[in-house]
Amino acid sequence: MRIQVFQHVAYEGAGTLAEWAEHRGHSLAFTQWHLGDPAPAFDSFDFLVILGGPMNVGEEAAYPWLRAEKAFLDAILAADRPVLGICLGAQLLAERLGGAVVRNAWREIGWHAVERPASAQMDEVFSALPQRFEAFHWHGDTFAIPPGARHGLFSEACAAQAFRVRHCIGLQCHLEFSKASIQGLIEASKAEGESFMDRYVQQPEAFLARTDLFEQLREINFELLDRISASAD
Repeated sequence: MRIQVFQHVAYEGAGTLAEWAEHRGHSLAFTQWHLGDPAPAFDSFDFLVILGGPMNVGEEAAYPWLRAEKAFLDAILAADRPVLGICLGAQLLAERLGGAVVRNAWREIGWHAVERPASAQMDEVFSALPQRFEAFHWHGDTFAIPPGARHGLFSEACAAQAFRVRHCIGLQCHLEFSKASIQGLIEASKAEGESFMDRYVQQPEAFLARTDLFEQLREINFELLDRISASAD
């Protein structure tokens, strides 16, 4: 399978998605919107993954490439192509599908439990996930579940953690982060003066110490990607 990855900043990469692709014999290609890359050809990939970023979906004046990315997503969604959006990626998908993207009541950074609602128990994709598990989070915005979408996960701080519409899946939480892949995000956030003080915000030294959870998250991400891959065939 040919996987196209949309990247928005250098320090938010594919993480364990890259490991999964290598283990399963899939190829990865990247579109780095922040570096001025053009949109890929429609026939050059089978599965699209949209990563996160510090910008929000409405900042088109500051990030003009957002307009081109949104136009591309509209075409992908109209064609019902397989796509996974993570954090900013999920917010972009939700917006294009009619779900509002707003500031969440709380910032959510670190390890926090997510859980499947009853409506997702038998879903062909979300049923690959544990009923309740610790996921990694790093966001201040949130999305409304788009009209007609299935609600896949929720947390105490953020009700909308995942949705699915046919072959389109959005994840507010990060299942792809490894300990190594998150270091750049911490450094960039500290450089920008981001505070690590809030009700659902953990200190970097605390969440980085949970190496056991990073390994669990890797296994969960592999299970989810396997299920997405199978459902898209």
